[in-house]
Amino acid sequence: MNYRQLGRSGLRVSQLCLGTMNFGPRTPEPESFAILNEAVEAGINFIDTANQYGGHLGVGVSESILGRWLAEDRSRRHRVVLATKVHEPMSDDINDRGLSARHIQMACDASLKRLGVDHIDLYQMHHIDRTVPMDEIWQAMDRLIAQGKITYVGSSNFPGWAIAATNERALARGRLGLISEQSLYHLIERRLELEVIPACNAYGVGVIVWSPLAGGLLAGPRTDGGRRRESESIAAARAARAGQLEAFHVLCAELGETPGVVALAWLLHQPGVTSTIIGPGNLDQLKGVLGVPGIVLDPSTLDRLDHVFPPCGAAPEAYAW
Repeated sequence: MNYRQLGRSGLRVSQLCLGTMNFGPRTPEPESFAILNEAVEAGINFIDTANQYGGHLGVGVSESILGRWLAEDRSRRHRVVLATKVHEPMSDDINDRGLSARHIQMACDASLKRLGVDHIDLYQMHHIDRTVPMDEIWQAMDRLIAQGKITYVGSSNFPGWAIAATNERALARGRLGLISEQSLYHLIERRLELEVIPACNAYGVGVIVWSPLAGGLLAGPRTDGGRRRESESIAAARAARAGQLEAFHVLCAELGETPGVVALAWLLHQPGVTSTIIGPGNLDQLKGVLGVPGIVLDPSTLDRLDHVFPPCGAAPEAYAW
């Protein structure tokens, strides 16, 4: 496993980050534990969750499963960088959501209880909250840091201007500010390159990628006999991009790698990207991508990928499908 510093902080995290959104609603607890064990054994030291994750089982379920895994062996806590998030509604209570100072404090305490830990390494704002003054948010985060409940602050799904504004307010307070931004980014969806990645690079904010395989669209042809569930929107997107995906699969075949592996490796070649989240639903899916950090794509391959999946702002006539 390879490691990179997260933004301008001194924190070093694995280039693959284990996402836990499937834990509970899709992956039963015993298999979730097996995935966690295999990931840590393979050198993954970065685990991402959120207080809302739990799907139809209810909010907090994924954090609770992770907490029970950590409780099995207390030494595990010292081996992993633990990241979770705050913002999403946790109940019908009007104040049990968002980024008010009150909710940030209460949500952090609740996450700590579910996780069974005394501190969170990276506390991320799941979305921007335009109704709350940034000074109020930083007041809450500063208090949590002073209390030893969190160590670093990150954002998620923030636009470029908000990353800049948030860090400017932190700098005005004499604080470190955001060290990471977690965003949607993959070969098909490259709008992050327009403003978010430049803002992150300018402020020393590491980029953590979610949904790197476009919901399965970049994972490659289905080989499960149709057993894997696929949403109507993904099926429609697959049909609409049939020629583009076929060209991608041909390129991957020439490289001798699966499409999913190439898509993940491409992300780790992009400036500013620290780590990409993988969210395996089972142990085989995890094992299939553990070698991604060791894959090197040469310049000609990267150029071919740009031709198949044009960067934002590229001349359309140069990349016609």
